[in-house]
Amino acid sequence: MDHIIDWDDAYSNRAYIPGADAIAEDWPVRSKAFRDQLGRAGRLQADIAYGPHVRNRLDLFLPEGRPKGLVVFVHGGYWMLFDKESFSFTAAGPVAAGYAVAMPSYVLCPEARIGDITRQIGEAVTHAASLIEGPIHLSGHSAGGHLVSRMVSSASPLPPDVLSRIRRTVSISGVHDLRPLMKTSMNQTLRIDETEAGRESPALLQPAEGMEITFWVGAEERPEFLRQTALMEDAWGAGAKVNTVVEPKRHHFNVIDGLTDPDHPLVRALLVL
Repeated sequence: MDHIIDWDDAYSNRAYIPGADAIAEDWPVRSKAFRDQLGRAGRLQADIAYGPHVRNRLDLFLPEGRPKGLVVFVHGGYWMLFDKESFSFTAAGPVAAGYAVAMPSYVLCPEARIGDITRQIGEAVTHAASLIEGPIHLSGHSAGGHLVSRMVSSASPLPPDVLSRIRRTVSISGVHDLRPLMKTSMNQTLRIDETEAGRESPALLQPAEGMEITFWVGAEERPEFLRQTALMEDAWGAGAKVNTVVEPKRHHFNVIDGLTDPDHPLVRALLVL
């Protein structure tokens, strides 16, 4: 890591993705269209409370007929941006495949610390699990990739009965070692210190017993995200069933598009189809 001098640049995605702002601005548009479609069909249960804060809310998207199980998708944004409404469109693929999808918002930094967000996502997954029977599949993007990996670590906040239901986790472009972020300007908001980095970095933890996890990343992402993905393959390879996919022609902002198609390899990896 010593050869990287500018850590802000290492984690800067927008500067290296042509049309990045337009892509991000289109996410809520695509999400509203999907929400409206399922709302009209009576298959959206919006703003279900899983905790006391106004952002402790999740949306539940339902398939036609009885769900085969539950998918929980956790959005990214470096733990300090976005909400569930921005990423509703990513539920389309799993819903079309017959799964219910829960999508939580969470209290962002600096109001919360990353450890607080970990606990919130544990509460969201636990509450969603009480609403839908069957196997649980976790996925998240960027900071969300960190959070779902954290859910299936040996220090998971999930109760044993919920953890035992998890069949597959897919961390998409996840940030799994928080220590480099301490050297970025973002840390004025994130407030990561050595103690929290050690406690909340999946790369510094062990996987929970019996976990299956895929680390998915775009081939055109910043080198740091490729490095973080390879790091997890090394760190967890001996203790979990690990698969790594580097998807061609994908960058940090379009790598989640595969979740919209039930036949895409990303959805198939998540649902074990």
